[in-house]
Amino acid sequence: MSQQLLIAFIAFAFVMAFTPGPNNIMLLSSGVTYGFRRTVPHMMGVSFGFAFMVGAVGFGLAAVFISYPVLQTVLKYLGAAYLIYLAVAIALSGATKPDEHNSRGPMSFWGAALFQWVNAKGWVMVISTITAYAAIARFPANVALQVAISFVMAVGSTITWTLFGTALRPLLSSERAVRGFNILMAVLLLASLYPVFMDA
Repeated sequence: MSQQLLIAFIAFAFVMAFTPGPNNIMLLSSGVTYGFRRTVPHMMGVSFGFAFMVGAVGFGLAAVFISYPVLQTVLKYLGAAYLIYLAVAIALSGATKPDEHNSRGPMSFWGAALFQWVNAKGWVMVISTITAYAAIARFPANVALQVAISFVMAVGSTITWTLFGTALRPLLSSERAVRGFNILMAVLLLASLYPVFMDA
């Protein structure tokens, strides 16, 4: 194992996990709108879903996409359509009190886990993880190590972004302030689609 390559991969995973992207923007908005406790299933879905995707691609699913590249294109545009739907849902979300449940609610564990498969930033991270850092150990230990590090980084990132949203909650005490914040988050979520369409 190359220690330098391992350190480089940890740095890469940290930067990719903690920088803004669809997952982090939605978690920030969910923290503001629903609070930390109600966002936990969303956080865990992101963490487990992303780690599972790294493992699935690392252990052989990549061969399917190489054989059938149209599948990647289909996933990319399904993901873009779903992100547009989520942006609209976020923009229309208002504030909820701790004991109050609105009709939409935060994203579920399975919804967040499945979302990873249509998340453009997630695919960039997975492909980079598997291809650029495969030499951190011999197969299959390299994939297992990448899955473990990706999971730890995802947990840290989801907690951080949700806590940030929860910390903003008292500052956004009015319905109007939360609505304005969520509209801003929806715009940022739509902006995250820029690389998808530029790559078209």
